[in-house]
Amino acid sequence: MRPAQPPDEPTNDFAGDQSGQMTGAEMTGAEMTGAEMAGGEMKMVVPAVLAGERVDRAVSTLVGWTRAEVATLCEAGSVLVQGRPVAKSRRLVEGDTVELLAEPAVAALPLADPNVAVHVRYEDADVLVIAKQAGLVVHPGAGQPDGTLANGLLARYPEIAAVGDPARPGIVHRLDRDTSGLMIVARTQIAYDALVDQLSARAVERRYTALVWGELDASRGVIDAPIGRSTARRTRMAVRAGGREARTGYHVVETFPHPLTSLLDCRLETGRTHQIRVHLGAIDHPVVGDATYGGLRPPITLGRPFLHSAELALRHPVTGEEIRVEEPLSPDLEALLTKLRS
Repeated sequence: MRPAQPPDEPTNDFAGDQSGQMTGAEMTGAEMTGAEMAGGEMKMVVPAVLAGERVDRAVSTLVGWTRAEVATLCEAGSVLVQGRPVAKSRRLVEGDTVELLAEPAVAALPLADPNVAVHVRYEDADVLVIAKQAGLVVHPGAGQPDGTLANGLLARYPEIAAVGDPARPGIVHRLDRDTSGLMIVARTQIAYDALVDQLSARAVERRYTALVWGELDASRGVIDAPIGRSTARRTRMAVRAGGREARTGYHVVETFPHPLTSLLDCRLETGRTHQIRVHLGAIDHPVVGDATYGGLRPPITLGRPFLHSAELALRHPVTGEEIRVEEPLSPDLEALLTKLRS
């Protein structure tokens, strides 16, 4: 196991002067009850100061890994509480025994690439709101080692190299490659942790514009259906029992007769992979142009799903002031609506 490193600076998550709790940097080894090494594994007992905290936050404080790294270990079943694998959101009890069966993989930092355009809609010392163009992958992954938004962000904001997951520095949430519109990026670790907390608490408003096939029975509603990995095609997601909770609200803005399609405002209450696309496909109104989930139909030829992140509203991670940003439809989507209205 690599040695634990204290955080570079305390975060508001454990600010003793605000909550009576101590930061990870203020805790002594005795107060942490000591992290014991055995056979390459790490075992620790949860102290009173961390009772009630999430697994990812508590382990990050005790061991010095990022919350993203701990979350990845939880997904792999490498974090045990009382001998059982747990989700990152599990709340801990004083005296719980936490075992770490592995350490985070050392992720390669993406290379800075000034040739990747970054369109900034809001900027300050802590947070960015950017408008991602369709076709741009958010961070490197299988089959896409470079030329991503993360590469472009590192060229313009090199300080984010130390923020969040090294493989996707500063990235608080993602958009699919062919989805256009607004995204949040953190410039500091304090901002990153606070923004992740807001997303987990469903405190960030996320409004999307989508064009779907057909006419919906109700002018507004909520799709409440769990989403998990498809058992038939592992590269896709699906509504299925045993999936993770997922809720998408929608409101019909406009309906077009030829071909019969509906323009929707969609609001995410959760943030699962492909959530809007999966939910709308599951109610037989797939997103126009979405080849993966049944939306590729004549006579409309678009080349990508008609899905756009149109509005974000959040609390500033340091000042608490509201940040609200809107982004108009990209030209290809606006051109299709103009055609449908003519």
